[in-house]
Amino acid sequence: MNSDFYEKLSTIVSAENVIENEMMSRHTTFRTGGPADYFVRVNTIEELSSLMALFKELHMELLKDVYVVGNGSNLLVSDKGFKGVILCLDGDFCDVSLKDKVVTAGAAAINAKVANLARDNGLTGFEFAHGIPGTIGGALIMNAGAYGGEMKQVVRKVRVMESDGTIKTVEGQDLEFGYRTSLFKGKPLVILDTEIELTDGDSAEIDAVMKDLMERRRTKQPLEYPSAGSTFKRPEGYFAGKLIEEAGLRGYSNGDAQVSEKHCGFVINKGKATSSDIYKLICDVQNKVKENSGIELQPEVIKLGDFEV
Repeated sequence: MNSDFYEKLSTIVSAENVIENEMMSRHTTFRTGGPADYFVRVNTIEELSSLMALFKELHMELLKDVYVVGNGSNLLVSDKGFKGVILCLDGDFCDVSLKDKVVTAGAAAINAKVANLARDNGLTGFEFAHGIPGTIGGALIMNAGAYGGEMKQVVRKVRVMESDGTIKTVEGQDLEFGYRTSLFKGKPLVILDTEIELTDGDSAEIDAVMKDLMERRRTKQPLEYPSAGSTFKRPEGYFAGKLIEEAGLRGYSNGDAQVSEKHCGFVINKGKATSSDIYKLICDVQNKVKENSGIELQPEVIKLGDFEV
């Protein structure tokens, strides 16, 4: 990476949208993470296509040298930062529109924005996502879900850009949705937008459901602290939070990283936790739960960069 590379990036997206050595703690809901060599805001598909061409020319790979983030709600970035380019989709990628009963949402659109648009137009089926802190792109990658709903129930198709700049559409039945996974997980693809198909409903009833789900979250989840939501996947036949509590880990801490006393399925940042603190805590929880129950917990959180226990 050098000044010539910076100039090339700035020519494509403008200098104000290229930040060198940007602290990722500003872009993750854990509020931790070291500097990315380059943090680039991308506002249009044309800009993204030009960037893909540049990366290809320089033999830079998606997921290795280049990583796309939304609002960092499921991301743990190393304290050492990221050696490469972080792309943050913005601008046109935040757009949400409605035609008939289909919402078209950009990858950077916030889930709550989509849920609100659906409610305001009397469309039901997306209430579950209203309180999920993140973007549509992240929700697609993880097949995000809550309270009996998940993305695979409503997604009709997704447009993506491949690493060579090619744009293609993937139909819903081909998205390989599973529990907290999809076709996109670990693949060098950039999600552009998606079509979400909903059904007729009553706006007042939809609003009541969304408020009820939000109140449940406030009551049961530690929303007052930085976190990445549920830290671990639910093991088949079990609940991660219950396994963690049974291992005697409610309130267990490592520095300012703590297993929430309010909900053991959440690891929170009490104030000054580092990514290393959080990572070690996650490893401790995995080890202690395995010792206590024989069950291996798998993190939902995605790690970016180098970590050491």
